[in-house]
Amino acid sequence: MPAQYGIIGFPLTHTFSPAYFNNKFEKEGINAVYDAYPLAQVNDFKVLLDAVPFLRGLNVTMPYKQVIIPYLHNVNDIARGMGAVNCIDFRDGIMTGYNTDIIGFRDSLRPLLQPQHKHALILGTGGASRAVGYVLGNEGISYKKVSRNKEPETLTYDELTPEIIREYPLIVNTTPLGMVPNTDTYPPLPYSGITPHHLLYDLVYNPEETMFLTFGKQHGAVIKNGMEMLPLQAEAAWKIWNK
Repeated sequence: MPAQYGIIGFPLTHTFSPAYFNNKFEKEGINAVYDAYPLAQVNDFKVLLDAVPFLRGLNVTMPYKQVIIPYLHNVNDIARGMGAVNCIDFRDGIMTGYNTDIIGFRDSLRPLLQPQHKHALILGTGGASRAVGYVLGNEGISYKKVSRNKEPETLTYDELTPEIIREYPLIVNTTPLGMVPNTDTYPPLPYSGITPHHLLYDLVYNPEETMFLTFGKQHGAVIKNGMEMLPLQAEAAWKIWNK
């Protein structure tokens, strides 16, 4: 029987992971299969465990990176401190949560950083934003999160001005705005504040260039999508599953 892996989230209509891992298994002659398991609600995780009892590993994507934690037996220290899990290892009946987003984001961001990138805005407050904040903190970059709703220590989109945008030359979108099929959506920023000193990073990878990135490019910013981050975090997950 092939080893079973997969990804949970919702709706999972455009996930990269099954094609990536199944291609990897075929190329390396590994007897394994990787499936997408869209869960309409996090409680369906228990149903999945009953239906697929021999899972070896799972990836976790939005909107479950935070709320999956109570369902796990263990969470490693970094993921617990962040409060977000995107990788689950199944071993001897124990489910342990990890976060490999930090590896994918860190390794794809570092080559783009310039001396002016000392202050950042993180758009969104979900599980992915926690990985981004963890990396930025370790890189010595201060940041503010931006949310639709007022939360402690965050800015709202309504509070942003071109002057504030100019103070934060690194802007990272962790929201699904702009993702297929909603390609006409984008974070409501005052884009006139973007300058050639800015770096705009979008965790969205489908489409290749979101409107967020297009607006940044129009103002001379360096832009980066999330495509490079995906295989980096996927390979980190594979190492965890096969340690």
